[in-house]
Amino acid sequence: MFQTQKLAKRCQPEVCFLLTRSFKLLASSIQPPTSSTLFIVDRANIVIIGGGVVGCAVARALSSRWSDVFLVEQMPKLGMGASTRNSGVIHSGIYYPPGSLKARLCVEGNRMMYEFCAAHHVPHRNCGKLVVAHDASQQVALEHLAENGRANGVVGLRQVDRAAVRAREPHIEAAAALEVPSTGIVSAEELVKTLARISTDQGASLLTRTRIKQLDPRADSIAVTLVEGDESEGEALSEETIEARCVINCAGLYADEIAAMLGNRNYRIYPVRGEYCELVRAKSNIINNLVYPLPHTDGLSLGVHLTRTLWDTVLVGPTADYVAEKNDYERNRLPIEEFVRRAKSMLPEIEAADLQLAYSGIRAKLVPPGHAGIADFVIARDPNVPRAIQLIGIESPGLTSSLAIAGMVVTLVAEIL
Repeated sequence: MFQTQKLAKRCQPEVCFLLTRSFKLLASSIQPPTSSTLFIVDRANIVIIGGGVVGCAVARALSSRWSDVFLVEQMPKLGMGASTRNSGVIHSGIYYPPGSLKARLCVEGNRMMYEFCAAHHVPHRNCGKLVVAHDASQQVALEHLAENGRANGVVGLRQVDRAAVRAREPHIEAAAALEVPSTGIVSAEELVKTLARISTDQGASLLTRTRIKQLDPRADSIAVTLVEGDESEGEALSEETIEARCVINCAGLYADEIAAMLGNRNYRIYPVRGEYCELVRAKSNIINNLVYPLPHTDGLSLGVHLTRTLWDTVLVGPTADYVAEKNDYERNRLPIEEFVRRAKSMLPEIEAADLQLAYSGIRAKLVPPGHAGIADFVIARDPNVPRAIQLIGIESPGLTSSLAIAGMVVTLVAEIL
């Protein structure tokens, strides 16, 4: 094993990258002058592809048990995708079909998330939420939602009347609501940073600005060809091949493309953009915690909701619309008036002047446009490349479930190593 690799494993992610790059600059002097590409073949136990919250949770779990754990992320920083472009909600597990991975891992992950955040001082708040109904038919739907949650193991659910809603959220209009006490919010950015720090402290190497060029299954490994560097920043690109005993696909929106590199074309990710507005500061005191409508009956989303953040701002959103490209965060953004229309049944006083456009995120949906239903997480060893573990369609409640997903991955890795 190269000495620089041993050094990198003890460093912070940005230092790891610089050490690797420095070594390559030195090594490039012995390459044939006709080639500017550096090929270094080395071995690793585990390569994790994708540095979002799930990838970082997996790195933290695996590096506590195995050495030579590498995580590669194509973006300049960890967690820049869906992991931090969301509402930051710790979900309870009321929405997902009983017996599904989403249900089981969300309920388990909810408990684990509160324990982890408390132990590692990650900002969070167990504030609970209300799911509101506006008429008798919606109250029936609320009870069905509660029954589903109880079947999944969610505790403390109860339906409350209009007076109880008003006592908790004076500006919300509702005939009744389902009270969900185990819901909360977390700083997703700080969560990712904490998971990354622990992973690095345990010996994992986390590389950013590194993309996967090729994956080649071999008899006892998978050859992972990486391209490091960022041409837009004036960096020269370098290429490296690592033979990994186990490869874990945590690539989020791009998980289907990584799977296809291994010959698995059974999945396709359909990007769904969720846009947010934010209440202007003068109006941010009209919502106290989390208020949700009933979820869309087609399973596309949980509906435009109201989220009081840890920074005392109030988000309105997200919307849910299929887009053609996985990086289309801004093209043809919805007008503010559309957010007003969708939120007004819950918050009658809201007007366009009360809102300003905020960020957007993109979810990794497995359900194609025009179809209904909730697709479950895919977390399994690849049927044709058993040294690869595929995590595909990890959308909401992926943030909540991340620590529980990591625990499941540990079990799968133990079958391989």
